[in-house]
Amino acid sequence: MRIDKFICKSTELTRNEAKKVLKIGDVKVNGEVVKNAATQVHENNTVDIDGQILTPRTSRYIMVHKPLDTICSNIDEVYPSILNYVEVDKAFDLHIAGRLDADTTGLVIVTDDGRWSHNIISPNKECPKTYRVWLRNPIDKSAIERFKVGVQLQGEDGLTKPGLLEIIEEQEVLLTITEGKYHQVKRMFAAIGNKVVGLHRESIGIVELADLPLGEWRYLTEGEVDFFK
Repeated sequence: MRIDKFICKSTELTRNEAKKVLKIGDVKVNGEVVKNAATQVHENNTVDIDGQILTPRTSRYIMVHKPLDTICSNIDEVYPSILNYVEVDKAFDLHIAGRLDADTTGLVIVTDDGRWSHNIISPNKECPKTYRVWLRNPIDKSAIERFKVGVQLQGEDGLTKPGLLEIIEEQEVLLTITEGKYHQVKRMFAAIGNKVVGLHRESIGIVELADLPLGEWRYLTEGEVDFFK
């Protein structure tokens, strides 16, 4: 973990305030003054500010039901950040493990544990994510086999990893994928000549949105957290 993030996780200082404390030489790691905010520290390091030993708060693992016209960002832009919905201390210090577009609703996971969220985000971990998809045109059953093999996305080399497609109605499907390429779900359906008109993420791994109301959040259970370790 970066030393500036460690300080924020152990005190009430903001990231900018932590950098100022570092710059003036008040921070020591294992007895040595550290001024570079990017310095990495580990659990067995002793970090202090003016002799006061710092202990980071417990990592937080949270799921959010993302509404339309919100963004997965740590700052408000054209649309507000979903972190505005998370009523915890220093919510904007959390990061988002798997982003959704402004026009997409559904399950988003936020945390301050970067190593843990890597198991969700990294394509090598093949974490399954399930989306409910509404389509402009009726879908042919042949798409099930095409997605199972993988489809060729425009501008990409090679096929996508296999996707599991379940047809609910002729213009409504469930799609489970293990990658997170840019706009992947929309591009997969475009590759077979269809268009996504509505998109909603229902689950990530064993974490399911279930009956969590729109715009609400909750902490993950211990079992849900352990699934991604």
